[in-house]
Amino acid sequence: MQSFIAKQLQDHLALFQKMEAELTAPVAELAERLIETFKIGNKLLIMGNGGSAADAQHFAGEIVSRFRIERPGLPAIALSTDTSIITAIGNDYGFERIFSRQVEALAVPGDAVIGISTSGNSPNVQKALEVARQAGCTTIGLLGKDGGSIKAVCDIPLIIPSNDTPRVQEGHIAVIHILCDLIEQGLFGIFAGEGR
Repeated sequence: MQSFIAKQLQDHLALFQKMEAELTAPVAELAERLIETFKIGNKLLIMGNGGSAADAQHFAGEIVSRFRIERPGLPAIALSTDTSIITAIGNDYGFERIFSRQVEALAVPGDAVIGISTSGNSPNVQKALEVARQAGCTTIGLLGKDGGSIKAVCDIPLIIPSNDTPRVQEGHIAVIHILCDLIEQGLFGIFAGEGR
């Protein structure tokens, strides 16, 4: 059992070293885009299924409430939280449209829409990002494996370099926390006012 635990932790560390090498610049680019989204008065919509739905809610919670510093709330909505809306759309239009219908209703040009999918192939996330792109939003994917079919509909596809779903999820939450830090610091903290 202990060797299994050690192997899991070693795999985690190896992934994070790879992420440091491959994703530092893309995460910085994504943070800049999100900072600009909030600066111009737009909002963030986030979605995913299962564990990725939980990540979407976690992300939105940190943005609306706070992450590390006291600051005004920022507009972010997780599209996986309202069971009445989700079940109404699922019943009337099918599960594939549970997110895209909400994007139709809520998104305006300049918003950022993030789809989280460990496989990169979640049909309902892809459909929502397609609708978001048509609405003039920035489309972002937090993905895994090879990015799947979703990467093609993302302005910024951020792909965790792993084929192992638990490792991808660990990478996603690390990126989410880093983004929360950078957004706060970019708008209200040590990076605010810098010519980045």
